[in-house]
Amino acid sequence: MASGGDGAEASGGRRVLVVGGGIAGLGAAQRLCRHPAAQHLRVLEATARAGGRIRSERRFGGVVEVGAHWIHGPSQGNPVFQLAAEYGLLGEKELSKENQLVETGGHVGLPSVCCTSSGARVSLELVAEMASLFYGLIDQTREFLHATETPVPSVGEYLKKEISQQVTGWTENEETRKLKLAILNTFFHVECCLSGTHSMDLVALAPFGEYTVLPGLDCTFSGGYQELTNCIMASLPKDVMIFNRPVKTIHWNGSFREGTFPGETFPVLVECEDGSRLPAHHVIVTVPLGFLKEQQNTFFDPPLPAEKAEAIRKIGFGTNNKIFLEFEEPFWEPDCQLIQVVWEDTSPLQDTAPSMQDAWFKKLIGFLVLPPFGSVHVLCGFIAGLESEFMETLSDEEVLLSLTQVLRRVTGNPQLPAPKSVLRSCWHSAPYTRGSYSYVAVGSTGDDIDLLAQPLPVDDSSTQLQILFAGEATHRTFYSTTHGALLSGWREADRLIGLWDLQSQQPRPRL
Repeated sequence: MASGGDGAEASGGRRVLVVGGGIAGLGAAQRLCRHPAAQHLRVLEATARAGGRIRSERRFGGVVEVGAHWIHGPSQGNPVFQLAAEYGLLGEKELSKENQLVETGGHVGLPSVCCTSSGARVSLELVAEMASLFYGLIDQTREFLHATETPVPSVGEYLKKEISQQVTGWTENEETRKLKLAILNTFFHVECCLSGTHSMDLVALAPFGEYTVLPGLDCTFSGGYQELTNCIMASLPKDVMIFNRPVKTIHWNGSFREGTFPGETFPVLVECEDGSRLPAHHVIVTVPLGFLKEQQNTFFDPPLPAEKAEAIRKIGFGTNNKIFLEFEEPFWEPDCQLIQVVWEDTSPLQDTAPSMQDAWFKKLIGFLVLPPFGSVHVLCGFIAGLESEFMETLSDEEVLLSLTQVLRRVTGNPQLPAPKSVLRSCWHSAPYTRGSYSYVAVGSTGDDIDLLAQPLPVDDSSTQLQILFAGEATHRTFYSTTHGALLSGWREADRLIGLWDLQSQQPRPRL
């Protein structure tokens, strides 16, 4: 009798299941579909839509991004940019050479206007001075990558230590010094949004510089980011995607038989929540790290090897949410792009833990002005961390009321009309996501990301590559990004294709 692998090949290729229909899963599926051995390929998506954390919604007479917002570093080295260009989803400005050459250093642009919580305007010169100080220090943190030791464990502690030294040299009056600290506090909150963390004190200092920033001025999709995942999905054979099929447990390292395939055995069996059981030779797991953190104990049978389970626990995964507010009339200037909010009497050097109910909105970094949809005007607020997760527990009415009060305070106009409507993301509550994206937490390093990406089984057994891992949290230098996710999906598809090509060259055992 031929070996199990040989029998599978004889009966028409390898059975591959991809768990998760985000950009990593779709990218892997698209790559695999082009290979003759992958005749039995299915993508199991837990929800009713593809795209995962790329999620565009038709609202306010236009399209808003509930999930991923920008292509970070849209230039030739970015596969998301290249794919979007191939599909014709980007405009002339986004495709221009000038745009691709801009070096942002991964830092957010300066605001058009900066308001304090008491309605005062902050001079943009002062904001620029504090931005220069803050981002200069952020750039310095990247220099600890190859250092033998770091002065402190976290990015946050390093920034605070350096800032407290700077403060001693400030010569302005007390009021200005306090304002400068409050502005810096906002920049800490901006950095929390970028890192998807509650506090920069949770982000490890030594590996921070491993995250790689690509050149290019961050750009958006005029028709929505989801157009990209829709295009990838449209390129797949029609029966590949299976929606509303959450996976309960992946049984691996076994010898499973399934009635539909008489005489065949499979090393993996995927058991779904609806009771269906799907056998496979290979499974590519692309679910978010937040889901793995919550479900890993029951999601894999036998359990994951101890060091992979430990990596899942150690790598950071936090929440960054958006709150969209719709207005009849704009209260901002026509050329305004970003409204920064500075909370007076806050400082990164003071550890305050105010009650969530009364102060969750102080974590808001401000509002991005979205391009108007006809006569509709929309602001998009960003908020990260535990305050962001608390916001998810409130009703739309409570969020609208709180933010109306915030805007009345920062504009100094107690009569400012309330927004017409609100829409927000709730990524922490989303059962198959449980947060936004990963960061390298204190106690972990880039090695943990590589550990998470290692296929199973680890030993060189005859049934290789039973479970493979993809998703943004498995990319050592591009974690937290859509291009990191896409590259990881391609990486695992190529890993499988490499195995198949090797197997097809080997002489078959004689019967």
